[in-house]
Amino acid sequence: MGHMRNRALSPLAPPDWLVRSLKPQPAPVPWAAVARAAIAMSLPLAIGMAAGEPAYGALASMGALSGVIGDTADAYRMRILNIAVPQLFGALGVTLGALVFGHGWAAVGAVTLVALVSGMMSTIGAVASVSGLLLLLNCVIGAGLPLPGQWWLAPALMTGGGLLVLALALLAWPLRSGVPERAAVAATYRSVAALLEAAGTGEDDDAAYDKARADVTASLNQAYDLVLARRTRDHGRSPDLVRLIAELNAITPVVEAAPTAHQYGEKLPPELAAAMRRLAEAVGRGRRAVRGTHGGRDDRSGPHGERADRSGTPGEGGDRSGPHGERDDRSGTPGDRARADRPPHNAYVDLGLPDELPHPHGPAARAVHHALRHAADTLADPDPLTVIHAEDRLGRPAALRVRARRATRNVVLSGASWRYGLRLALCIGIAQCLVSLIDVPRSYWVALTITFVLKPDFGSVFSRAVLRALGTAAGLVVAAAVLSSVERGWWDVPVVLILATLIPALTPRGYGYQTAAITPVILLLSDVLNHQGFGLVVPRLVDSLIGCAIALVAGYLLWPESWHTRIGDRLADAVSDTARYVECAFGDDPEATAPAARARMRRRLYRDLSDIRTEFQRALTEPPPTGARAAAWWPLVVAVERIVDATTAARVRVRHGAPAPGPHEVTEVSRQLRELAEGLREVEVLVPVPAAFTGPEDGVLGPLRQEVTAARAVASPRV
Repeated sequence: MGHMRNRALSPLAPPDWLVRSLKPQPAPVPWAAVARAAIAMSLPLAIGMAAGEPAYGALASMGALSGVIGDTADAYRMRILNIAVPQLFGALGVTLGALVFGHGWAAVGAVTLVALVSGMMSTIGAVASVSGLLLLLNCVIGAGLPLPGQWWLAPALMTGGGLLVLALALLAWPLRSGVPERAAVAATYRSVAALLEAAGTGEDDDAAYDKARADVTASLNQAYDLVLARRTRDHGRSPDLVRLIAELNAITPVVEAAPTAHQYGEKLPPELAAAMRRLAEAVGRGRRAVRGTHGGRDDRSGPHGERADRSGTPGEGGDRSGPHGERDDRSGTPGDRARADRPPHNAYVDLGLPDELPHPHGPAARAVHHALRHAADTLADPDPLTVIHAEDRLGRPAALRVRARRATRNVVLSGASWRYGLRLALCIGIAQCLVSLIDVPRSYWVALTITFVLKPDFGSVFSRAVLRALGTAAGLVVAAAVLSSVERGWWDVPVVLILATLIPALTPRGYGYQTAAITPVILLLSDVLNHQGFGLVVPRLVDSLIGCAIALVAGYLLWPESWHTRIGDRLADAVSDTARYVECAFGDDPEATAPAARARMRRRLYRDLSDIRTEFQRALTEPPPTGARAAAWWPLVVAVERIVDATTAARVRVRHGAPAPGPHEVTEVSRQLRELAEGLREVEVLVPVPAAFTGPEDGVLGPLRQEVTAARAVASPRV
């Protein structure tokens, strides 16, 4: 009876894609950002009230709002980029909008052209995307809202509000310079410790290992991004930065050894994860481990007993070659002789590691043990500048001028960039034409809604339109309560202060929650400018619904590519790269198989797979059949990750004495992977096809062949 009742009630339950979209994401409250938002948005309004110009204060607070939205970076240099650069584009946008205000169809054409540029900019990167967003948002505001003062006053006030957020965000920079980057590297070490704890726990706990591996990838992505952002300017001049690079490089062998343990079900001793956590604590505090000796010898050896090159590449490439292969022969320099003459210390007692693991532990545990010792040796290096000329595992960023020229060329020549821009321009053009032909009070809100919903790089258009409508409705309930019960004037200041704290607190939870937090703040500041009071509420809801409808029809339904997930094509590219990774790991070309080359290729693979996971999560929020089709790709995403793990594990086994596979075995595996990649590009419905291998089952590539067979069983074209 209960079962029938559940079935009868099931049609009333919300669909799965909506439940996923509304589910709040777990995230800590960024208390520092909350405090900055409260001060930056309420202080300009208070100053405007005190000066008898509340409208000026409201404009500055609007500028601060855009700064609060962009205040998401941890590193101080990234905060400058994330806040200051978009403010400049925002000032340009409001200037252009104000110049065409009241000019009828000229304003429609100008705003539509700005929308095209904004959409194309969004394909460059995160900072360019936010810059394009503010360019269009402020242009819409300037073109649709009468602004006080001279044409230059509104851009100046709004930019000043955003720069106030930046100033508050940089207050602690002199005292905490480098702390965010160091904290990111320490977090990576802790995530690797969790991976070591999850490795080798058996197939029953594969989910825990997969989650730990995904966490390591995400943590490495963030750490590399922060370090690279600093490295563009400081590489070669900052010892702290070079030490962070060396510390990131040093955990690569540990990450490589973990799949080996899990692949062969070898449970790692808990002392290894504990040692990694001690290293993480040392990195977080900015302290060096103590270099030392074992049995009276200077132990600077890598995982196989060879002398470490201190480049973050233990076990191979011990020639201390530079980024371009040049020799760094400094063995006879006075600095080297001085370091050699230093009295030795016991380096590994503090980490709780013995000189050697007891015999019952397998090769994976010994590989992790040696890799941890190498990481400790890197942390103990008293002169981190010696790693500058060592192998460049990260790949130094190009100069800013080169990257800007490259990004501009890619945007202009990219078909995807033009499609994104045209979609946004079409919707904005329709909205502007609609409000020009039909009397819609305060019509700029329609275009604002479209701008937030249709930004192509922000995820699913469909789910964002639904969440925008729901979030606006929730925010309007709060706004209605405030506008109907709070007296206008000085009471606006504490209200804005309280509401502003909700924006950084709710933004990490999801787009709908962010919309609900931003809506009452914008309405309250708009009321300071136009004094409509409670009359703002219902028109804003109608405008939001109109904007969502335009975005859904003109920006979603009219573009068939929006109905299809991009997971298949991106996964096919990842499978092709995996085939090259297999060849790189076991090939004959010394340059292609160098440790640094393999490390960079593996990092790119895991980063691409992480992006595919993100794309997968976005696709699940699409309505059927797109969401259901996306769900069918998930087993293959996991299978490709396991192939990369199996390749890394096989390479570690070969490095520790297992017989290397023959060229025929390597060619056979890479051929199967390339066939799988081509099949993924040809079909949307996944159909299994068996894979036939002729190599020895007990060889080092045996587990890898099993993973490739499993992947081909999950998805291949019908033959």
